[in-house]
Amino acid sequence: MNVAVTWQGIYPALLTPFTAEDTLDLDLFETNLRAQIDAGVRGLIIGGSLGETSTLTRPEKLQLLERALQVCDGQVPVIVNIAEQATRDAIAAAQEAEANGADGLMLLPPMRYFADSRETVEFFRSVAESTKLPIMLYNNPVDYKIHITVPMFQELAQIPNIEAVKESTRDLTNVIRMRNAFGDRFKIMGGVDTQILESAVLGVDGIVGGLVDAFPAETVALYEWAQQGKIKEAFELYQWFMPLLELDIHPKLVQNIKLAAVATGIGSEYVRAPRLPLVGEERAHVQGIIDRAMANRPSLAVPA
Repeated sequence: MNVAVTWQGIYPALLTPFTAEDTLDLDLFETNLRAQIDAGVRGLIIGGSLGETSTLTRPEKLQLLERALQVCDGQVPVIVNIAEQATRDAIAAAQEAEANGADGLMLLPPMRYFADSRETVEFFRSVAESTKLPIMLYNNPVDYKIHITVPMFQELAQIPNIEAVKESTRDLTNVIRMRNAFGDRFKIMGGVDTQILESAVLGVDGIVGGLVDAFPAETVALYEWAQQGKIKEAFELYQWFMPLLELDIHPKLVQNIKLAAVATGIGSEYVRAPRLPLVGEERAHVQGIIDRAMANRPSLAVPA
């Protein structure tokens, strides 16, 4: 039976751990999953950009889904990312995820082809109508060049299982724009690590995070303190966290965050080619950011 997806709280966009032999490291994947659940995340997203989705095979994605469902055991929903070039492939991936027990989907616009507004809406409509699963659209024109605008959402609002948006435009006023246009019709999930506190203050329903893969407790605390009005405590934690969070808004975010997860004992540095682990001055720079953060890692105890 599917777990209800509320699109609230912290949803990590999970890393995909590999072995030195370039196979899935499912045991390490489970270690990270358990750390996320123990920290209080409210959902899990597998096979996203941070999960190196473009290099994963369909069978590997199903292996990750199977292990995630086993570990979660109904505690939190498991969301599968859909990032395909052809509409028919996206439909097939969505139906395959549903048949194998996924609780929901994160759906990206068409990959590679720069679809116009009409084509993008039809792509989303076709995939949504092929499945009963709840869907969160990923609005990230910075990286994927397609902006899902308010007029496009007005068309998509007629499709009931399109329930949420991962808001990664990096324009925080878009949160207010969406609320003004739709009220609570769409759940809004902040999607940029360096805007977590601002997004929470603006009233997003949750956060899809990256550095949460290495620092789950800190990410959950930051969002929840902001929600609870503990702004002073949240701001101080945010100041400490910011150099790490900036590792997420970088072309090598996968390597960066995997290196951070090594430091906290819940990840490995192995990536899948053509990605390569960081080396030389680049690695030293990122490791320095991580080391400084670890040396000053704050207590999460907050006065009542």
